[in-house]
Amino acid sequence: MATNKAPGLFSYSNLVHAVAGGCGSAVAMSTLFPLDTVRTRLQLEEGRRKSSILSLLREIYKEEGLAGLYRGLLPVIESLYCSNFVYFYTFHGLKRIANEDKSALRDLLLAMVAGSVNVMTTNPLWVVNTRLKMQGAKVITSQHTATRRYKGMLDGLLRVGREEGVSGLWSGACSSLILTINPAIQFMAYEAMKRQMQTMYKSQELNSLVVFGVGAAAKALATVLTYPIQLVQAKQRHGHNYEGLPQKAGLIPLLLYIMRVHGFKGLFKGLEAKILQTVLTAALMFVCYEKIASIVFAILMGNRKMAVKK
Repeated sequence: MATNKAPGLFSYSNLVHAVAGGCGSAVAMSTLFPLDTVRTRLQLEEGRRKSSILSLLREIYKEEGLAGLYRGLLPVIESLYCSNFVYFYTFHGLKRIANEDKSALRDLLLAMVAGSVNVMTTNPLWVVNTRLKMQGAKVITSQHTATRRYKGMLDGLLRVGREEGVSGLWSGACSSLILTINPAIQFMAYEAMKRQMQTMYKSQELNSLVVFGVGAAAKALATVLTYPIQLVQAKQRHGHNYEGLPQKAGLIPLLLYIMRVHGFKGLFKGLEAKILQTVLTAALMFVCYEKIASIVFAILMGNRKMAVKK
């Protein structure tokens, strides 16, 4: 995908990457949102018996209708667009400044920095997002959030800030900071595999099927390696009813509790749904992102075959 020559963090190139990343993620999530609903339910509903993805989709549709499958879609899209806009802008800006030699290790480090900026900027959105998505669910995980009903993102932000303070808005931020390794691994693997494919096909412009495959493989690797922390992050954002643990329990106590009660496999509860949802979403997001950015760059430069490549 092409870029212009403007250096630094503040450039049209970085803005195009950010807008394309935000739009790509919004399109992908909107397309596959019911899978994200299933993933969230499996992670947070402690009383649920083991269910397949398809059976849970049918159950939610039967008991809650189509609205149940798409509950919380708007706040998810709002949060995801903001999150990916910040992430893509920061990552590509840093890469232009500090990784001209296209080192995979440097991509990893810069992606972690971009992820940290993203977490500290958008974490409150994801706290409210998780709670909005679970409103009306059959099993409420936490007494702490059971009686609360938020009208939307803004109402949720204001109420959480007023009732729980700053710490409530940044619930799970520690786990999220650790989880910057997830998109870091994803982007490092994506950039490395993409460069290999460009060399193999002797072309800077890869077709959509290759981009989809590369994006899926990169996200699958990152998801499996970091899933237990993602599980704990979801519980911190929404709340839990674990006896003997405070609502604001840290990462390690929650990990140890889950292992003690549910065993090692408890750390991977809902992984199947997460893999299916996140891999397909990430792969589709990368396809949309590459296409949107290429088109915008072509329009800006007035030539679809620009000499300067990413």
